[in-house]
Amino acid sequence: MVLALTVCGSVIALVVVGLFVFGLRRRLIQRSGGTFDCSLRWDAPEKPGKGEENGKGWGYGVARYNGDRIEWYRVFSYSPRPRRVLERSLIEVAGRRTPEGEEELALLSDAVILACLHRGNRLELAMSDDALTGFLAWLEAAPPGQRVNVA
Repeated sequence: MVLALTVCGSVIALVVVGLFVFGLRRRLIQRSGGTFDCSLRWDAPEKPGKGEENGKGWGYGVARYNGDRIEWYRVFSYSPRPRRVLERSLIEVAGRRTPEGEEELALLSDAVILACLHRGNRLELAMSDDALTGFLAWLEAAPPGQRVNVA
């Protein structure tokens, strides 16, 4: 009986500590400001298909502006490093659209999807309309001499 209570207490303590670390990590990422909720799909299909595959591959995360880069962190991760880093001068915007089919369940309710190219990789970013406005303004505010491709 004592062993069962010890194991249950240990499991509960680990869960509480794990949740605390998730919250602390997110707070540290957001501390410097310039963050927004952003889902990312790397190696996105050229034309999203209708049906089950449409909602697959999305990762929920937080993006942070850092100079001429966007750092993207997965929400459900303990890593202090960004999962992806996108350089402003290498981002090409190919278009925007609204979520379709299964994507509506996989993404936040007010998301707008931005199709991009970065170093030859197709990717899609899903963010709120306000975050999209800020992202496009950040892209267009590149220093003189840098090429920016916004469709």
